[in-house]
Amino acid sequence: MKNIKSHFTFLKAERSGILCIIVLIFLVQGIYFYTNPTTTSERLFSATEVVQYQQQIDSLKLLALNTKPKHYPFNPNFISDYKGFTLGMSTAEIDRLHAFRATNKYVNSAAEFQTVTKVSDSLLNDIKPYFKFPEWVTQKKKKKVKYTSSYKTIKESIVVKKIDINKATIEELRKVYGIGEKLSARIVKYRTKLNGFVTEAQLNDVYGLKPEVIENVWKRFYLEKPIITPINLNTCTLAELLKVPYINYELADEIINQRILREGFKKIEELAKIQNFPSDKLEIIKLYLQIQ
Repeated sequence: MKNIKSHFTFLKAERSGILCIIVLIFLVQGIYFYTNPTTTSERLFSATEVVQYQQQIDSLKLLALNTKPKHYPFNPNFISDYKGFTLGMSTAEIDRLHAFRATNKYVNSAAEFQTVTKVSDSLLNDIKPYFKFPEWVTQKKKKKVKYTSSYKTIKESIVVKKIDINKATIEELRKVYGIGEKLSARIVKYRTKLNGFVTEAQLNDVYGLKPEVIENVWKRFYLEKPIITPINLNTCTLAELLKVPYINYELADEIINQRILREGFKKIEELAKIQNFPSDKLEIIKLYLQIQ
């Protein structure tokens, strides 16, 4: 206890010094509070001025919200998230464009841009005037249009004079796209065997002729049916029957046998009942036969 008490025992001079320090602290604090500008009753702005300033700030904010950002020409293939947002695009629309570009593909027109992003017509009309595609894209479009129009004009000005296919030469047949030396010779050989084509369908029987090539043939040729002298089915010989298209030796022999058994055919359609008879060719075969 004596040791503790000794800490609070001061000399008269020490007590005077401590008292002076306390008085000095209060004096400094008093001077600070009375001279601090923030605590004085004077204000930098009046309440009216504050209201006016606040109104100006609010009007500037409203103007900023209603003012559209100024756009400059840009390539729509490189729209960033921020750029798309300022244009008015949704997050989904921007993501569709980025997914398309990730496949290393490019949009080359406003219509293609809408197809990829699925933006609305109104938004597309607002932003497409700013689209700027590379020069090679625009030049390619111009060249394509120019070529198409000139090609169409030339095509319309050419008048192809058609030729009777039964009189066409090998050289004339070779002018058809898709017909070479072998096919042209094959057509002439088959035509000779038939003594001339009597229907357009007979051209389908030429081996190697594709449907699209046959279509090209009829753009250059027409068919003038040859004069056919039908033979009497009930009196013709085996040799005469063999000259009829699609009738081979076995079928001709069977026709004569059936004619004997039937004591003659009443109508040509009865041939369809004979075994192995090409019923799908009956209409053509009828052109070469008659019953008297």
